[in-house]
Amino acid sequence: MRDIAERRHWIEAWDKLDKKATDIAELVELAEGEADETLNDALSRESETLEKWVADLEFRKMLGGPGDDKSAILTIHPGAGGTESQDWAQMLMRMYLRWIEREGYESDILDIQDGEEAGIKSVTIEVKGAYAYGYLKAEGGVHRLVRISPFDANKRRHTSFASVFVYPEVDNAIEVDIDEKDLRIDTYRSSGAGGQHVNKTSSAIRITHIPSGIVVACQNERSQHRNKESAMKILLSRLYQLKLEEQQAKLDKLESTKRDIAWGSQIRSYVFHPYNLVKDHRTDHETSGIQAVMDGDLDGFIRAYLMKHGSLG
Repeated sequence: MRDIAERRHWIEAWDKLDKKATDIAELVELAEGEADETLNDALSRESETLEKWVADLEFRKMLGGPGDDKSAILTIHPGAGGTESQDWAQMLMRMYLRWIEREGYESDILDIQDGEEAGIKSVTIEVKGAYAYGYLKAEGGVHRLVRISPFDANKRRHTSFASVFVYPEVDNAIEVDIDEKDLRIDTYRSSGAGGQHVNKTSSAIRITHIPSGIVVACQNERSQHRNKESAMKILLSRLYQLKLEEQQAKLDKLESTKRDIAWGSQIRSYVFHPYNLVKDHRTDHETSGIQAVMDGDLDGFIRAYLMKHGSLG
Protein backbone atom coordinates (compact mmCIF):
# COMPACT_ATOMS: atom_id res chain seq x y z
CA MET A 1 0.00 0.00 0.00
CA ARG A 2 2.87 2.38 0.74
CA ASP A 3 4.37 1.60 -2.67
CA ILE A 4 1.01 2.24 -4.35
CA ALA A 5 0.62 5.54 -2.49
CA GLU A 6 4.12 6.62 -3.52
CA ARG A 7 3.49 5.81 -7.18
CA ARG A 8 0.13 7.58 -7.05
CA HIS A 9 1.87 10.67 -5.67
CA TRP A 10 4.19 10.89 -8.69
CA ILE A 11 1.42 10.15 -11.19
CA GLU A 12 -0.83 12.84 -9.70
CA ALA A 13 2.07 15.31 -9.68
CA TRP A 14 2.78 14.60 -13.34
CA ASP A 15 -0.90 14.94 -14.28
CA LYS A 16 -0.97 18.31 -12.51
CA LEU A 17 2.08 19.52 -14.46
CA ASP A 18 0.68 18.18 -17.72
CA LYS A 19 -2.63 19.99 -17.22
CA LYS A 20 -0.85 23.25 -16.39
CA ALA A 21 1.33 22.93 -19.50
CA THR A 22 -1.76 22.33 -21.65
CA ASP A 23 -3.44 25.42 -20.18
CA ILE A 24 -0.34 27.49 -20.93
CA ALA A 25 -0.23 26.20 -24.53
CA GLU A 26 -3.83 27.34 -25.01
CA LEU A 27 -2.97 30.75 -23.55
CA VAL A 28 -0.04 31.02 -25.98
CA GLU A 29 -2.38 30.40 -28.92
CA LEU A 30 -4.76 33.07 -27.67
CA ALA A 31 -1.94 35.56 -27.06
CA GLU A 32 -0.53 35.05 -30.55
CA GLY A 33 -3.83 36.03 -32.15
CA GLU A 34 -4.55 39.05 -29.96
CA ALA A 35 -2.56 42.01 -28.67
CA ASP A 36 -4.06 41.69 -25.21
CA GLU A 37 -1.80 42.76 -22.34
CA THR A 38 -4.03 40.94 -19.86
CA LEU A 39 -3.41 37.64 -21.66
CA ASN A 40 0.34 38.28 -21.66
CA ASP A 41 0.29 38.94 -17.92
CA ALA A 42 -1.70 35.76 -17.29
CA LEU A 43 0.73 33.79 -19.48
CA SER A 44 3.68 35.13 -17.52
CA ARG A 45 2.12 34.19 -14.16
CA GLU A 46 1.13 30.71 -15.32
CA SER A 47 4.59 30.07 -16.77
CA GLU A 48 6.25 31.09 -13.51
CA THR A 49 3.91 28.75 -11.62
CA LEU A 50 4.75 25.83 -13.92
CA GLU A 51 8.48 26.47 -13.57
CA LYS A 52 8.17 26.47 -9.79
CA TRP A 53 6.15 23.22 -9.79
CA VAL A 54 8.70 21.51 -12.04
CA ALA A 55 11.59 22.72 -9.84
CA ASP A 56 9.80 21.56 -6.68
CA LEU A 57 9.15 18.13 -8.18
CA GLU A 58 12.74 17.76 -9.38
CA PHE A 59 13.94 18.82 -5.95
CA ARG A 60 11.65 16.35 -4.16
CA LYS A 61 13.00 13.59 -6.38
CA MET A 62 16.36 14.17 -4.68
CA LEU A 63 14.88 13.13 -1.34
CA GLY A 64 15.62 9.43 -1.50
CA GLY A 65 17.48 8.91 1.76
CA PRO A 66 16.31 6.73 4.68
CA GLY A 67 13.11 8.18 6.12
CA ASP A 68 13.11 11.21 3.78
CA ASP A 69 9.47 10.66 2.80
CA LYS A 70 8.24 10.53 6.39
CA SER A 71 6.76 12.99 8.84
CA ALA A 72 9.23 14.43 11.34
CA ILE A 73 9.80 14.95 15.04
CA LEU A 74 11.60 18.26 15.70
CA THR A 75 13.02 19.25 19.09
CA ILE A 76 14.64 22.50 20.22
CA HIS A 77 16.81 22.98 23.32
CA PRO A 78 18.43 26.25 24.43
CA GLY A 79 22.13 26.34 25.21
CA ALA A 80 23.77 27.88 28.25
CA GLY A 81 22.74 31.44 29.01
CA GLY A 82 19.42 31.24 30.81
CA THR A 83 16.76 33.66 29.62
CA GLU A 84 18.76 34.77 26.55
CA SER A 85 19.07 31.31 25.04
CA GLN A 86 15.56 30.30 26.14
CA ASP A 87 14.15 33.30 24.30
CA TRP A 88 16.20 32.32 21.24
CA ALA A 89 14.78 28.79 21.42
CA GLN A 90 11.27 30.24 21.39
CA MET A 91 12.15 32.42 18.39
CA LEU A 92 13.34 29.31 16.54
CA MET A 93 10.13 27.49 17.49
CA ARG A 94 8.09 30.33 15.98
CA MET A 95 10.28 30.27 12.85
CA TYR A 96 9.71 26.56 12.29
CA LEU A 97 5.98 26.79 12.99
CA ARG A 98 5.80 29.54 10.34
CA TRP A 99 7.77 27.35 7.89
CA ILE A 100 5.45 24.40 8.60
CA GLU A 101 2.42 26.59 7.87
CA ARG A 102 3.97 28.02 4.68
CA GLU A 103 4.74 24.54 3.35
CA GLY A 104 1.25 23.21 4.05
CA TYR A 105 2.31 20.72 6.71
CA GLU A 106 0.46 20.13 9.97
CA SER A 107 2.09 20.62 13.36
CA ASP A 108 1.35 19.29 16.82
CA ILE A 109 3.29 20.46 19.87
CA LEU A 110 3.79 17.23 21.82
CA ASP A 111 5.74 18.68 24.72
CA ILE A 112 6.83 22.19 25.74
CA GLN A 113 8.59 23.45 28.87
CA ASP A 114 8.27 27.18 29.46
CA GLY A 115 11.23 29.26 30.61
CA GLU A 116 11.18 30.79 34.07
CA GLU A 117 11.23 34.41 32.85
CA ALA A 118 10.78 34.18 29.08
CA GLY A 119 11.23 31.75 26.24
CA ILE A 120 11.21 27.96 26.50
CA LYS A 121 13.41 25.29 28.05
CA SER A 122 12.49 22.75 25.37
CA VAL A 123 9.86 21.90 22.79
CA THR A 124 9.01 18.80 20.75
CA ILE A 125 6.94 19.29 17.59
CA GLU A 126 5.41 16.63 15.38
CA VAL A 127 5.48 17.77 11.73
CA LYS A 128 2.92 15.79 9.74
CA GLY A 129 3.18 15.36 6.00
CA ALA A 130 5.09 13.63 3.22
CA TYR A 131 8.82 14.49 3.04
CA ALA A 132 8.75 16.65 6.18
CA TYR A 133 11.85 14.86 7.47
CA GLY A 134 13.54 15.03 4.08
CA TYR A 135 13.40 18.82 4.21
CA LEU A 136 13.83 19.45 7.93
CA LYS A 137 16.88 17.21 8.34
CA ALA A 138 18.81 20.17 6.92
CA GLU A 139 18.04 22.07 10.15
CA GLY A 140 19.70 19.70 12.62
CA GLY A 141 22.54 21.29 14.57
CA VAL A 142 23.40 24.35 16.65
CA HIS A 143 21.90 27.73 15.67
CA ARG A 144 23.70 30.90 16.83
CA LEU A 145 22.10 34.30 17.47
CA VAL A 146 23.89 37.65 17.77
CA ARG A 147 21.77 40.64 18.84
CA ILE A 148 21.32 43.52 21.25
CA SER A 149 19.67 41.81 24.18
CA PRO A 150 16.15 43.00 25.09
CA PHE A 151 16.86 41.67 28.60
CA ASP A 152 20.02 43.73 29.15
CA ALA A 153 19.39 47.20 30.59
CA ASN A 154 22.77 48.31 29.23
CA LYS A 155 21.79 47.28 25.67
CA ARG A 156 24.88 45.14 25.17
CA ARG A 157 25.35 42.66 22.36
CA HIS A 158 24.79 39.02 23.32
CA THR A 159 25.44 35.69 21.59
CA SER A 160 23.01 32.83 22.24
CA PHE A 161 22.86 29.23 21.09
CA ALA A 162 20.12 26.64 20.66
CA SER A 163 20.21 23.07 19.39
CA VAL A 164 17.76 21.65 16.86
CA PHE A 165 17.33 17.89 16.41
CA VAL A 166 15.18 16.27 13.73
CA TYR A 167 14.09 12.64 13.55
CA PRO A 168 11.97 10.77 11.00
CA GLU A 169 8.64 9.68 12.46
CA VAL A 170 8.48 5.90 12.55
CA ASP A 171 5.33 4.16 11.36
CA ASN A 172 4.17 0.74 12.48
CA ALA A 173 5.68 -0.97 9.42
CA ILE A 174 9.25 -0.21 10.51
CA GLU A 175 10.57 -2.68 13.03
CA VAL A 176 12.21 -1.09 16.03
CA ASP A 177 12.35 -3.66 18.80
CA ILE A 178 11.57 -2.30 22.26
CA ASP A 179 11.54 -4.66 25.22
CA GLU A 180 9.13 -3.53 27.95
CA LYS A 181 11.82 -4.50 30.49
CA ASP A 182 14.08 -1.84 28.99
CA LEU A 183 11.60 0.96 29.74
CA ARG A 184 11.09 3.01 32.88
CA ILE A 185 7.79 4.89 32.72
CA ASP A 186 7.15 7.74 35.18
CA THR A 187 4.01 9.82 35.59
CA TYR A 188 3.93 13.34 36.96
CA ARG A 189 1.72 16.40 37.06
CA SER A 190 1.72 18.61 33.98
CA SER A 191 2.94 22.18 34.28
CA GLY A 192 2.11 25.36 32.41
CA ALA A 193 -1.15 26.44 30.78
CA GLY A 194 -4.16 24.15 30.90
CA GLY A 195 -6.27 25.20 33.85
CA GLN A 196 -6.85 23.39 37.10
CA HIS A 197 -7.06 19.92 35.52
CA VAL A 198 -3.38 19.63 34.68
CA ASN A 199 -2.34 20.41 38.25
CA LYS A 200 -4.65 17.84 39.87
CA THR A 201 -3.84 14.70 37.87
CA SER A 202 -0.58 12.96 37.04
CA SER A 203 -1.28 12.76 33.31
CA ALA A 204 2.20 13.68 32.03
CA ILE A 205 4.45 10.80 30.97
CA ARG A 206 8.22 10.40 30.97
CA ILE A 207 9.74 7.29 29.35
CA THR A 208 13.39 6.30 29.81
CA HIS A 209 14.88 3.74 27.42
CA ILE A 210 17.51 2.26 29.74
CA PRO A 211 19.90 0.66 27.17
CA SER A 212 20.30 3.86 25.12
CA GLY A 213 19.71 6.40 27.89
CA ILE A 214 17.13 8.20 25.74
CA VAL A 215 14.50 10.08 27.77
CA VAL A 216 11.29 11.40 26.20
CA ALA A 217 8.33 13.19 27.76
CA CYS A 218 4.86 14.32 26.79
CA GLN A 219 2.43 16.40 28.83
CA ASN A 220 0.30 18.18 26.26
CA GLU A 221 -2.75 15.89 26.39
CA ARG A 222 -5.17 15.63 29.31
CA SER A 223 -5.22 11.84 28.98
CA GLN A 224 -2.33 9.86 30.42
CA HIS A 225 -2.97 7.22 27.74
CA ARG A 226 -2.67 9.79 24.92
CA ASN A 227 0.50 11.21 26.45
CA LYS A 228 1.99 7.72 26.64
CA GLU A 229 1.14 7.09 22.98
CA SER A 230 2.82 10.35 21.95
CA ALA A 231 5.88 9.66 24.12
CA MET A 232 6.25 6.18 22.60
CA LYS A 233 6.00 7.73 19.12
CA ILE A 234 8.88 10.10 19.97
CA LEU A 235 10.92 7.22 21.46
CA LEU A 236 10.43 5.06 18.35
CA SER A 237 11.55 7.93 16.13
CA ARG A 238 14.66 8.59 18.21
CA LEU A 239 15.63 4.91 18.31
CA TYR A 240 15.13 4.68 14.56
CA GLN A 241 17.34 7.74 14.05
CA LEU A 242 19.95 6.18 16.36
CA LYS A 243 19.86 3.04 14.21
CA LEU A 244 20.37 5.11 11.05
CA GLU A 245 23.29 6.97 12.63
CA GLU A 246 24.94 3.69 13.62
CA GLN A 247 24.62 2.46 10.04
CA GLN A 248 26.02 5.74 8.71
CA ALA A 249 28.94 5.54 11.16
CA LYS A 250 29.85 2.16 9.69
CA LEU A 251 29.75 3.63 6.18
CA ASP A 252 31.87 6.60 7.25
CA LYS A 253 34.69 4.26 8.27
CA LEU A 254 34.80 2.99 4.70
CA GLU A 255 34.84 6.46 3.18
CA SER A 256 37.86 8.73 2.90
CA THR A 257 35.89 11.90 3.53
CA LYS A 258 33.55 12.91 6.31
CA ARG A 259 30.33 14.80 6.12
CA ASP A 260 30.43 18.47 7.12
CA ILE A 261 27.56 18.24 9.54
CA ALA A 262 27.73 16.54 12.95
CA TRP A 263 25.56 16.77 16.04
CA GLY A 264 26.57 19.66 18.23
CA SER A 265 28.30 21.65 15.48
CA GLN A 266 27.34 25.23 14.72
CA ILE A 267 25.52 25.20 11.41
CA ARG A 268 24.04 28.68 11.04
CA SER A 269 24.42 32.20 12.41
CA TYR A 270 21.66 34.80 12.69
CA VAL A 271 23.12 38.29 13.14
CA PHE A 272 20.72 41.09 14.14
CA HIS A 273 23.46 43.56 15.14
CA PRO A 274 25.60 45.39 14.00
CA TYR A 275 24.18 44.30 10.60
CA ASN A 276 21.51 41.92 9.34
CA LEU A 277 22.74 38.56 8.05
CA VAL A 278 21.78 34.90 8.20
CA LYS A 279 24.57 32.59 7.03
CA ASP A 280 24.74 28.81 6.83
CA HIS A 281 28.31 27.72 7.55
CA ARG A 282 27.93 24.37 5.76
CA THR A 283 26.89 25.75 2.39
CA ASP A 284 27.85 29.48 2.62
CA HIS A 285 24.28 30.32 1.61
CA GLU A 286 23.37 33.67 3.15
CA THR A 287 20.79 36.44 3.09
CA SER A 288 20.31 39.86 4.65
CA GLY A 289 16.53 39.31 4.77
CA ILE A 290 16.61 38.19 8.37
CA GLN A 291 12.97 39.06 9.11
CA ALA A 292 11.78 36.88 6.22
CA VAL A 293 13.87 34.00 7.56
CA MET A 294 12.43 34.39 11.06
CA ASP A 295 8.98 34.34 9.43
CA GLY A 296 9.72 30.89 8.04
CA ASP A 297 11.39 31.57 4.68
CA LEU A 298 13.93 28.75 4.95
CA ASP A 299 13.69 27.31 1.45
CA GLY A 300 16.98 28.81 0.25
CA PHE A 301 18.91 27.29 3.16
CA ILE A 302 17.21 23.90 2.90
CA ARG A 303 17.73 23.70 -0.87
CA ALA A 304 21.39 24.72 -0.59
CA TYR A 305 22.01 22.03 2.01
CA LEU A 306 20.24 19.27 0.10
CA MET A 307 21.88 20.22 -3.20
CA LYS A 308 25.27 19.87 -1.50
CA HIS A 309 24.59 16.84 0.68
CA GLY A 310 21.93 15.05 -1.38
CA SER A 311 20.27 12.24 0.55
CA LEU A 312 23.06 11.70 3.10
CA GLY A 313 20.77 13.11 5.79
